[in-house]
Amino acid sequence: MKSRRRTLAISQQDLAEMAGVGLATVKDIERGKGNPSLSTVSRILDVLGMEVVFKVRQTV
Repeated sequence: MKSRRRTLAISQQDLAEMAGVGLATVKDIERGKGNPSLSTVSRILDVLGMEVVFKVRQTV
């Protein structure tokens, strides 16, 4: 997420505002801290043009 944000030249503050989340939330996620909800992560990733994909694991 941090790498993508930097590639897009978006500040943490701008990302927080565009995603409708707090600045502390963005900072915590980028530091690997906190425990954001899936909806929070989804809003942030949407701004960054990314998505979370769920799929069934292949078992042998």
